[in-house]
Amino acid sequence: MNPRPAGPPSELLVGLSIVIGIAALTMLLLVINYGQLWFQAYWSKARVTFMELLGMSLRKVNARTIVQARIMATQAGLGPAITSRRLEAHYLAGGDVPRVIRALIAAQRADLDLDFDSACAIDLAGRDVLDAVQTSVNPKVIDCPDTASGKSTLSAVAKNGVELKIRARVTVRTNLQQLIGGATEETIIARVGEGIITSIGSSESHFEVMEHPDTISKAVLQRGLDAQTAFQIVSIDIADIEIGENIGARLQADQAEADTRVARARAEERRSVAIAREQEMKAATAENRARLLQAEALVPKSMGEAFRAGRVAGHQAAGRS
Repeated sequence: MNPRPAGPPSELLVGLSIVIGIAALTMLLLVINYGQLWFQAYWSKARVTFMELLGMSLRKVNARTIVQARIMATQAGLGPAITSRRLEAHYLAGGDVPRVIRALIAAQRADLDLDFDSACAIDLAGRDVLDAVQTSVNPKVIDCPDTASGKSTLSAVAKNGVELKIRARVTVRTNLQQLIGGATEETIIARVGEGIITSIGSSESHFEVMEHPDTISKAVLQRGLDAQTAFQIVSIDIADIEIGENIGARLQADQAEADTRVARARAEERRSVAIAREQEMKAATAENRARLLQAEALVPKSMGEAFRAGRVAGHQAAGRS
């Protein structure tokens, strides 16, 4: 008897060998490409699988950025809520994942109320979330007015008309709860400048401001200028005060000069009217004189005509009788 051919089992073994070879090659490629990241995440207790790393590459996500961010979060004790999938979502949305994680770590160390979703929202809104947390912990000082505007002092006038030039420094800290949708530093500077000018304008004289500059700061702070802004005003300090012009006296002098010019103009107007009236009267007098002369010239002519007509003789005869 001839032995039965062993074709089908050998083909199955060849196919199985090819599948195993492809799987082994795939694993080798994964280990070569992601082995270092996998070991780094494994020993940092931020475990991630090779398939997750492969999926990140297929989704055009920088796997190293995600893994390092998760390692930072795990080592800082931010909790298991910050998963690789959430980090990938923020990365794909255009966010800065490492900066968000560093901001969360800083907020946790400073005992600030900031969760992952809020930090991502602040980052996607275009705000520097790490700088916001740092400013909340370590308040910063901004100048009023802003030197970038080209002005070095604020100009305000007291009730006695004396100008004061003031430079203030505003200490602010970030208000994380109002950072999204809150007004920026420019609004704080504008409001503080407006409050200083208003307070000085309500002072009776510049001497009061020079003697007690702290009253200006207190009055401005009581206005609640940080409402609906991304900052909380810690203090307002008057850094420098200079006396400017006596604007009130200058305005009075300008007003007096203007009144003098108006009076002169009115007097000149009345003089012009009088001269015109005088000329009109002279013309009327000349006209009446001409009429008189004309009338006098008609008397001899009328008498001659009367003599010729005999009217004068008839009247004389009647008179004799």
